[in-house]
Amino acid sequence: MSQARFAQLRPLLDRIQQVRVLVVGDLYLDHYIFGEPIRLSREAPVPVLDEHRQEDWPGGGTAPALEIAALNGRVWQAGIVGDDGEGRRLVEILRLRGVNVDGVFVESDRPTTTKLRVVAEGPSNVFPQQIARVDRQDRRPLSDEMARKLAGFIGDLGPSVDAVLLSDYRSGAILPPVIEAARVASKLVTVDSQGALANFRGLTLVKCNQGEAESFVGEGLDDPVERRAQLIALRDELDCRMLVVTLGPAGASLVGPDGYHEVAPQIRRQVFDVTGAGDMVIAVLTAALAAGGDPLSALQLSQVAAGLAVAKWGNAQVSRDELQAALDGDG
Repeated sequence: MSQARFAQLRPLLDRIQQVRVLVVGDLYLDHYIFGEPIRLSREAPVPVLDEHRQEDWPGGGTAPALEIAALNGRVWQAGIVGDDGEGRRLVEILRLRGVNVDGVFVESDRPTTTKLRVVAEGPSNVFPQQIARVDRQDRRPLSDEMARKLAGFIGDLGPSVDAVLLSDYRSGAILPPVIEAARVASKLVTVDSQGALANFRGLTLVKCNQGEAESFVGEGLDDPVERRAQLIALRDELDCRMLVVTLGPAGASLVGPDGYHEVAPQIRRQVFDVTGAGDMVIAVLTAALAAGGDPLSALQLSQVAAGLAVAKWGNAQVSRDELQAALDGDG
């Protein structure tokens, strides 16, 4: 994309500061232990780390909310945590990052989903290297009571925000009553579907990656001609206004009201970590559409942000200043 076209995206970025978005999703706490590898263990063929520090980061369905907040939009988070220290810590961090947490409810009989990562870093490591991960989660669907609370919050707040974003990490929060509450409450409902496409028929925008789309349609999407035909048919089947399929290093496809488009990566950065790139795309897409952007401009802006995100380590956010600098050619 030329700098002239980037210039057309700057007013859209500015308008995002005025948007109000409700993000509903499966909420995770990512706990990191960082250390420098000093030797191999005598007990097993694994490195021994000399611990440097521990950090907690919000994860899962919190990532789109954090990104919208980083772009200075106004954002509410809705979801479920457990009655435990991890849940309280997650809520505290979200609040400190500028996210309204009135829609985060506590379910006492399930733990807060927590992902523990052990990460090696030090003079011999150019970048941090994850060497182990331990997940603690309960994938059961929410209780009927919690689903009613979540749907009720969406119904109450949804009409007063510009968009409702569903972030489905397949951990039990995005149930049919929750989806239906969003559909009824807002004119702009977007979803990062994680492959469960059939659950989201009739929403404004459905986003997935190429592998998830291929699994649903039962065919490969590498051939550009076949991809176009398959994705147009998929959009019709899902009865959504817009379908976005991310294509990894090839960019993304959009099927919208004015037809089919493919958007190449908008900026080139050394790819460091693709974690969170999908969350970045749905967050910026939703915020840009809520700010009045057309679908193609919204996707282009999201691809600029995703190009910045993959150059960062972990599930990191891109600030408004960073995105502005990239649009100005200074980033």
